[in-house]
Amino acid sequence: MRPQVSVIFPVYNEQENLDALMSRVHPVLEQAAQGSFEVIFVDDGSRDGSSELLDALNEQDQRYKVVHFSRNFGHQAALQAGLDTASGSAVVLMDADLQDPPELLSQLLQKWNEGYEVVYAVRKKRKEAAWKRLAYAGFYRTMRIIAEIDAPLDAGDFCLTDRRVVDALVALRERNRFLRGLRSWVGFKQIGVTYERDSRNAGEPKYTFRKLVGLALSGYVGFSSFPLRLAAWLGVSSATTGFIVAIWVVLSKLFSPHVPQGWASTIAVILFIGGVQMIMLGVIGEYLGRVYDEVRQRPLYVVSSQVGFSERGLNPGRVELVEAKLNV
Repeated sequence: MRPQVSVIFPVYNEQENLDALMSRVHPVLEQAAQGSFEVIFVDDGSRDGSSELLDALNEQDQRYKVVHFSRNFGHQAALQAGLDTASGSAVVLMDADLQDPPELLSQLLQKWNEGYEVVYAVRKKRKEAAWKRLAYAGFYRTMRIIAEIDAPLDAGDFCLTDRRVVDALVALRERNRFLRGLRSWVGFKQIGVTYERDSRNAGEPKYTFRKLVGLALSGYVGFSSFPLRLAAWLGVSSATTGFIVAIWVVLSKLFSPHVPQGWASTIAVILFIGGVQMIMLGVIGEYLGRVYDEVRQRPLYVVSSQVGFSERGLNPGRVELVEAKLNV
């Protein structure tokens, strides 16, 4: 029998948070979903004992299931693995560090029962470092300006999606995942619910500056061709500027033969044009690199083992994993 709701937690070295997480999640689901739920933990290559704790949870309650990756494939891949294996009529994505409050699940389910097919959580306040808050604010606002989708401000991966939306997301197998963007792209009836995002309950943040930059690039490149158009605009601007400067030089020679000559302006122009060219080559290279990723057709992740699943209950994403294992 299909559970009413599936809750997906990507886990990477979260041993310190699991007990506190379960003490808050379980009573909320028992009440809000009336016991009809499954919780899927995706172990993203943890090395701190999280794997053993997750397997022990399944022994205590069969509604708690575990997907173990063969190595660390990243947060977005872990979320996608949860979507591939979830069987609930509604599916919730949230973090395991308790920054996303489990108590909000009741509100998400209420909105879903009202007929909304996507209910995303909007962060009205973040208890994080100032530079990170500023970076997130800048990203979401620039993304909203240049993206070809209607991306809601300050809405992360924490959300509830209806089964129809989940099936649409599972069908999209692109390698560079930006799920919050794909969630907007597929459409359906959506609404936001505001909340205050807490600081981590314990441990160190797993999203490093490098990973955050990579996620931002996935959003910009995956949902906008603006950087490529910007390259063309800068090229036209540089050519126009060069043409105007050339005319100015000719006129200066004709009417003011004693104009001072020097290398400073020449070097400045060369460096400027060269810098613009290198930046634009980098932008084009970013797009080409992602095309190369798609052409290679590698799976999003590789599973080493699963706990609590039956073969009959697995989704199409599993087929891709089986093929990947046979080819290793």
